[in-house]
Amino acid sequence: EVLDPALQQVISVDAKLEILSTGHQWAEGPVAEPGSGAVLFSDVPKNQIWRWSEAAGSTLYLTPSGSTGHQPSVLKEGSNGLIFNKKGELVLAQHGDRRLAVRAAQQGQQATFRTLTGLYQGKAFNSPNDLIELKDGRYLFTDPPYGLEGGDQSAEKQQPHNGIYQLASDGVVSLISGSLTRPNGLAVSPDEQFLYVANSDPAAAQWWRFKRNAAGQYQDGVLWLDVTSTVKQAPGLPDGLKVLPSGIVLATGPAGVWVINPQGVVLGKIKTGVAAANVALSPDRQYLYITASQYLLR
Repeated sequence: EVLDPALQQVISVDAKLEILSTGHQWAEGPVAEPGSGAVLFSDVPKNQIWRWSEAAGSTLYLTPSGSTGHQPSVLKEGSNGLIFNKKGELVLAQHGDRRLAVRAAQQGQQATFRTLTGLYQGKAFNSPNDLIELKDGRYLFTDPPYGLEGGDQSAEKQQPHNGIYQLASDGVVSLISGSLTRPNGLAVSPDEQFLYVANSDPAAAQWWRFKRNAAGQYQDGVLWLDVTSTVKQAPGLPDGLKVLPSGIVLATGPAGVWVINPQGVVLGKIKTGVAAANVALSPDRQYLYITASQYLLR
């Protein structure tokens, strides 16, 4: 759906949506695997990570992915957001284990994990959802209650807020904001001066933007774009997002993927027909991968 002619500078006019993989319960957290051209993605309720490649198609890659018994969990949900860090390690936001973890070793479809962080002020996180790594090695991540049975009312919930956090290289965790009701996907502008965070609340379907201060910390979050009025018109909520080198934001939301310029002008949408959860770019940025409901799309 073209809302501004500038969309055609982002998406080819003859681009077509392809189904690469199907039959998943809730596909999430896609990431390009360095060097291979393959894509890894989570199936959160099934506690799995899948791998899609041009040669082999879709194959089960890792299970369990995020509920391994590290932390008692009723829902036993798997990984959500995935990234490869600067060392080439797979880093996972694990719902069931309620932590950020690095894959330490893998044999077949089984892996061992090393905890990066699982606590803030001595209390367990809710269910870390999505994460990014900054140029200086800090991790930023969100912690809504989706991995807890009953959400905010869960007896397992220990944090008084649903936070956006920073994990410094020395292991210290700090709270960027506890004011969003459902902080979810996050990404930074190319110069890292702005942090974008999706709020996946149907009553407050929004994207927020935080400014980096002179000390390098993100603060002063402001409402960047509110799409609550569109929630009842099409499936999906603000969820995962990525930022192009131009500063253009590719963000899942009602109806599919929203293409938004840095000034907050919506250039158009990629309509997926089902709720879209997250996006990833191929290393050459020629393709956009989209996890949407049961599908991995390209």
